Amino acid sequence: MRVFVLITMAGISACSWFGSRKPVLPDPTEIIVTGAPMGSVVFVDGSQTGQPTAANDHPQILAVAAGAHKVEILVGDRVVYREDTYVRPGERRTVMVLSGMSR
Repeated sequence: MRVFVLITMAGISACSWFGSRKPVLPDPTEIIVTGAPMGSVVFVDGSQTGQPTAANDHPQILAVAAGAHKVEILVGDRVVYREDTYVRPGERRTVMVLSGMSR
């Protein structure tokens, strides 16, 4: 009888090992742009991302694929900042704009 109860309990607990596990989602891969001048537009790999910057102190969080990226900040038709960066999967890379217009 003890063996039967032990086997039954082991079987019941084994079922819960497989049924209750939730898949682990990876952290999002992001580039965070800070210090962009007001009215500037952020481009990642040649494509505009988001709306023009409303304030210098408001960071823009951009979801990107892992890998190498070119981040450019444009005011009108002029590039005021450019940086090549690499983002690993699940990493949050900060790009701090260092242009005279954002100070």
